[in-house]
Amino acid sequence: MEVLKEKVEEEEAAEREAEAEQAARKAAEKEKEDSILSQEELLDLEQKLSEIEVHIPEIPVAFTKSTIDTSTLPESYRTNTPKEELLIQVADNFSRQYAHLCPDREPLFLHPLNECNIPKFVSTTVRPTLMPYPELYNWDSCAEFVSDFLTMVPLPSAIQLPEYLFSPTSVLKYQKGNCFDFSVLLCAMLIGAGYDAYCVSGYASQEMCLMDLTREMCPLLKKPKKVVEEKEKVIPKKYAIKPARDLRSKFELAQQAKKEKEIKDAEEKKQKEEREKILEASKPPPDPMHGLRIHAWVLILSGKREVPESFFIDPFTARSYRTQDEHFLGIESIWNHKNYWVNMQDCWNGCKDLTFDLGDPLRWEFLLLGTEKPYLSLMEEEEDLAEDDDIENLDKEDENKNFDMPCSWVEPIYISPKDFETRSPQGKKVIQYKQSKLEKWTPYLNANGLVSRLTIYEDVDCLKPIEVREWYKNREDTLEMRQMDKVSNWTTEYFKPGHFLALRVHTYKSMIPETERTMEFYHKARVDGLVKRTETPRSMTEYYEGRADFLVYRHIDYGPRSKKFSLSTVETNPRPMLKITERFNRNPEKMADDDVDERIFVVSDERIQLRYHCRDDYITVSTREFLKRNEVDNKGNKIIMTPEMCISYEVEPREHTKKLLFQYEMMMDLKNEERLSKHQVWESEMEVLEILKVREEEEDTHNLTVSIYDTKRNEKSKEQREAMERQAQEEHMRQVEAELDYLAPFLVQLPPGEKLTRWQALRLKDECLNDFKQRLIDKANLIQSRFEKETQELQKKQQWYQENQVTMTIEDEDAYLTYCSQAMFRIRILEQRLNRHKELAPHKYLALEEKLYRDPRLIEYLKVFV
Repeated sequence: MEVLKEKVEEEEAAEREAEAEQAARKAAEKEKEDSILSQEELLDLEQKLSEIEVHIPEIPVAFTKSTIDTSTLPESYRTNTPKEELLIQVADNFSRQYAHLCPDREPLFLHPLNECNIPKFVSTTVRPTLMPYPELYNWDSCAEFVSDFLTMVPLPSAIQLPEYLFSPTSVLKYQKGNCFDFSVLLCAMLIGAGYDAYCVSGYASQEMCLMDLTREMCPLLKKPKKVVEEKEKVIPKKYAIKPARDLRSKFELAQQAKKEKEIKDAEEKKQKEEREKILEASKPPPDPMHGLRIHAWVLILSGKREVPESFFIDPFTARSYRTQDEHFLGIESIWNHKNYWVNMQDCWNGCKDLTFDLGDPLRWEFLLLGTEKPYLSLMEEEEDLAEDDDIENLDKEDENKNFDMPCSWVEPIYISPKDFETRSPQGKKVIQYKQSKLEKWTPYLNANGLVSRLTIYEDVDCLKPIEVREWYKNREDTLEMRQMDKVSNWTTEYFKPGHFLALRVHTYKSMIPETERTMEFYHKARVDGLVKRTETPRSMTEYYEGRADFLVYRHIDYGPRSKKFSLSTVETNPRPMLKITERFNRNPEKMADDDVDERIFVVSDERIQLRYHCRDDYITVSTREFLKRNEVDNKGNKIIMTPEMCISYEVEPREHTKKLLFQYEMMMDLKNEERLSKHQVWESEMEVLEILKVREEEEDTHNLTVSIYDTKRNEKSKEQREAMERQAQEEHMRQVEAELDYLAPFLVQLPPGEKLTRWQALRLKDECLNDFKQRLIDKANLIQSRFEKETQELQKKQQWYQENQVTMTIEDEDAYLTYCSQAMFRIRILEQRLNRHKELAPHKYLALEEKLYRDPRLIEYLKVFV
């Protein structure tokens, strides 16, 4: 038994070992499988991570003193005048007093360093300048130009004032700057344009300081507020018909209204919660430096340029804000080109409670006494005390008042026409808004004339575009805007007046013919007065205006195109027309029963339906329907008009309309009208094909127009101008070459190449002077002879008049008097010319003699005689 028991135990131990080995083998296999799976997952993870692209944002190049070339700057940038030095001393004294009286306030922004490391008072950095461009005469266009032209550079420290304030000329040259540079430049331009503008140093929100517009809606997407017109109350008439009695249950109506109100309230509550969630998600995270971030902007006070209310301008975005806006958290100081003011009001509530009366010394402490702002009137007691002051104190006060702000050390601000046209640095600027992106380009930078593009996205991360809007300029095809819906694939193009096809709006999904599209036209520029054409694969509708035949509507229904095995196109295999519907306006020259309102050509059933206009005193209209038949049957027999071929209803029957001849003639006219309508429909189809072909060619070439005044881009005018300049230069050279040499006739007499002797030089001088003297005498004799001739003729005429005075007519006497007056005028002119010649001849002779003595060819021989 013990042996059997031991055998059983050995067998059980062997089985347990086998099971343990099998379990270990399974665990090893499972671990191996897990390791293989983990390796596959790791490879998959690595592949997915490799597909992710990381775009490193471009860090803007800092605009510092080291990036500015100061070697070419004028002397006013490098030194301070005595008056500027005195102003800085006054500012330092003012700053010490301010720090003593207000120890809890931050230091003032008074005289930072310029690009040459010279301290300059901030007011002298403002150089008011009126730009020579009409577009920069208003504040909004000025702010938009500064915002587009410059690139924003953040402040070195968000909570400390900058150490440097560069001149507006350097800022314009390098097209970079921080908020203070932006504000000074914009303020100078606005003051030059006539606005009461000031630079403001204060505190603002994080979004405004960093120019973060990702939580702001693009201005192009904001819809204008609709003005709701109040409807005039209709006064009930005394004898008006009472409405029918309402027999519905008031309890049921009340219960239904209550249920509808509950449903409506629930929907409104749900929408309100969703809006609150969206607003909560769109709110920026809490800023740890809220209220401490330094920012500079521009203040425009009311008064000048008809500004009704004071407002702020953010120079980064060119947007205007009310002075109570929550983005502005406080003001330390403001300044312009004449004075500097410190805000003495409490800014615990931001700028909402601030008063911008700069003449109030309790609210605004000024640096210099010479300010244009009116001061508050003193009390009577203070006026009496002021009268008892010493004369010396008054003299000192007058001396202090005489100290005014020095002239600006900045050179005049100049914006070249090229820079004004280019606007943005390198001609392109991108602004990111909430769920949208706005791109701007300089005109003529893109070959297709694209100047701006607005992309609207579905998500906040701006990854799924749903709509794209593009604006164009200077296009030869007058394309002004293109709107593309990425969801429905609809494209809408807008054209300015001037397209040779008079196209105004074109909406389509594809440029393939016989697809859904809508075309709108400038109907006044077309002969047929077409306003709109809508096309689908099976129909086409046209709308007209101002036609002589009063046609306003035409609709065509098409059938399926017959299949052809040969190569066919839309032109060779047109769509069969099933029905043509036309509508007309009222023709006042016809009777309502004879004026067709709607005409339908049922081509498939060979029927023509007419409906006439309704009379003013009728409620029904006349109708007719014709059954078309061929004039000849299959056997060649002529078909006769029968009453069954015309089914009509007349409101007021007339005898001649019932005759078969009248109906036959009307049917023949309608057949001709049907052929004409079919031809017009065919012309419309061909016009659609032509428009699509032209649009494809225009999109391939996208030529741009150039103004004749644009001398840089207009090649024709440039070549013409260069040719004119070349011609003028050649003409000038010919004139210089053709200028007469006064010694040339006398030098010809001498042997060529032989050197002059003193005797020859003296002889040349004498001959030249004698010749000139003789010419002067001859000219005097010529004037004298003409004078004598005119005098003799006048004497002869007078003698003739004395002899024939008795027998002369009035006409002859008038002719004689006219001749005498003209002759006396000529005689006086000749006399004045002769006297003037006698006066100037000696001077001319002496001038020529002096010129001969100084002639380089004779000077060495005649210098002894000088």
